[in-house]
Amino acid sequence: MKKIIPPILFLFCIILMVTIKNLFVFKIIFPSPLNYIGIPLIVLGLIMTVIVRKRFEKIDTEIHSFKSPRKLVTNGLFKISRNPIYLGFTLSLLGVWVLLGTVIPILGCLLFFVMTNHHYIPYEEKLMENTFGNEYKEYKSKVRRWI
Repeated sequence: MKKIIPPILFLFCIILMVTIKNLFVFKIIFPSPLNYIGIPLIVLGLIMTVIVRKRFEKIDTEIHSFKSPRKLVTNGLFKISRNPIYLGFTLSLLGVWVLLGTVIPILGCLLFFVMTNHHYIPYEEKLMENTFGNEYKEYKSKVRRWI
């Protein structure tokens, strides 16, 4: 799992979703123009990830999933989610799904969620606990993993 960083998984899931949509035509559940509701979801998710990335750069801490963080961030979007970047990626993927309009591409969203929730986040939480100890545990007890 350490070999694939989350943004690469995110892009892979988008490619998977588009490929599935083009290979397997199933019932359209979000007909045009309803499917365009996906665009604001995509934009919102990407804005969230950019905001967090800029915040990490500003305070000089590590954003890479498999490198040690230098500072614990608990403000901004981290007040509502311990993982706002993953939340942003997930919202964007849901937006892609809605934009594509059919059922089966949801598999890309599910793949991202499962990999993130069961591999990336537990790894990062252990790293955060080892690095920040009780300060992180207290934060973890106050803020939910997703929202």
